[in-house]
Amino acid sequence: MTKRDLLSMIGKTAGASAMYMAMSSLNQAHATTFKGKPKLEGDVKGASVLILGAGVAGLVAALELSRAGYKVQVLEYNNRVGGRSWTLRGGDSFTELGGATQNVGFAPGNYINPGPWRLPYDHKGMISYCNELGVALEPFMQVNTNALLHNTQAFGGKPIRYREIQADFMGHTSELLAKAVNKQALSDEVTKEDAEILLEALRDWGSLDKDLRYVKGPESSDRRGWAKNPGGGLSAYPEPSEPMKFSTVLQSHLWTGLSAGFGIERQSSIFQPVGGMDNVAKGFEKHVGQFVRFNSKVVSIKQDAKGVTATFEDTKTGQRGTASADYCLCTIPLSVLSQIDMNVGDKMANAIRAVPYEAGFKVGLEFKRRFWEQDDHIFGGISYTDLPITQISYPSSRYGSTGPATLLGGYTFGAYAYEFTSLPPAERVARAVEWGSKIHPQYKDEFLNGVAVGWHRVPWTQGCFGNWSPEARKEHYDNLCQIDGRILLAGEHASFIPAWQEGALTSSLDAIGRLHQRVVAG
Repeated sequence: MTKRDLLSMIGKTAGASAMYMAMSSLNQAHATTFKGKPKLEGDVKGASVLILGAGVAGLVAALELSRAGYKVQVLEYNNRVGGRSWTLRGGDSFTELGGATQNVGFAPGNYINPGPWRLPYDHKGMISYCNELGVALEPFMQVNTNALLHNTQAFGGKPIRYREIQADFMGHTSELLAKAVNKQALSDEVTKEDAEILLEALRDWGSLDKDLRYVKGPESSDRRGWAKNPGGGLSAYPEPSEPMKFSTVLQSHLWTGLSAGFGIERQSSIFQPVGGMDNVAKGFEKHVGQFVRFNSKVVSIKQDAKGVTATFEDTKTGQRGTASADYCLCTIPLSVLSQIDMNVGDKMANAIRAVPYEAGFKVGLEFKRRFWEQDDHIFGGISYTDLPITQISYPSSRYGSTGPATLLGGYTFGAYAYEFTSLPPAERVARAVEWGSKIHPQYKDEFLNGVAVGWHRVPWTQGCFGNWSPEARKEHYDNLCQIDGRILLAGEHASFIPAWQEGALTSSLDAIGRLHQRVVAG
């Protein structure tokens, strides 16, 4: 099977968004290279570094370089630190490309993370800095088997519990494989001794009965749920549920949602900062905030044999100014950097222009109450659908609280992201409510307000993340990461962990480590 065939199949079964995400992840490794805080030892000789961008890459560089004795200054486009590590709360507002302004009307304590929203246990760098900076973390629920899987073409458009599809898919598959083992159809691959062990494993994995069948009974119901749950007293007798036919499960294509928690970055444990992802950036700000000049839009970057000078425009006053240093670490997204006048060599310049940015879209919705908990008994986790919203993520905190609450009402990429952001913000939210009501009928009666962010319309990033192709990475990646004179780059785009903060962090640590070696040796 070719990569093109695979992507075509993903697109047919799971929709355009899943296909685009698969395209962005093929041939990309995700293991972090973080091995601890850098040891920037030696005399830095009073060297200065100008950092462009106060996202995670810029903040960690500012922290470690200032600790090592460098003179540090940071230029940041926004009036806050964090970059894409961004949280929207009630009272916030933002204006996107095209001029549309959204004012967030969430109740106190409610928020949405338009950008990063999870911290996998495997992202050791981010977890380490959160611990050091006192950023409180709490569990993020990635997989909730009581959440829903939805396909408009299956079961009359009715959502089905994740656990039912999972149990029936695993059960029927186990029964088929058990039959093959008993018929010695796998004798070329499995020894007789291993076949006996495999049968026992299949019985356990697939909840098969004593005859190795996946049928209605206590074994299957204990996985997929009971028609009548066990209880106490005379009404305690449970009633087993009826598994779906294997053909029904396969034809529904809902099994495409079962792998949602398989990838390393989505395996438990996963965390989120208490109160919003921007608390990570605020943790850094306590240590390096004094170095940051806000509302500074970089318009040119010039280097010579003595140093680097960036010209910036104050986004509030329109006045121009300059900032200079011996070296420059630029963390500006390539989608924006490619439009800035900068005198670097052809290799780096071509690399900057070689990386397109993925279109990403999120919509946050606030409702009068937590009906997903109160009515549907869904506490955290994600429901998946073939509708353009792609997924609904329920809050993994403040369970059981009363009053208004927010959820992630849509998170999608590629074609669907462009479709959403071609609409005015209010209509994007209205569409998300309309489509979400197909999964949760309570949507329309309980809806209060919402906010919709299309990343390719965000002025300071103009895209969600760098979407390397294998061919572009092979040709340009090393050139992007090399030091060019007195300029070097960092960010998730300069990593093999695109779209994740860990990529930005490890890229930055690698860059400042190489810069420090040059400074000390020089």
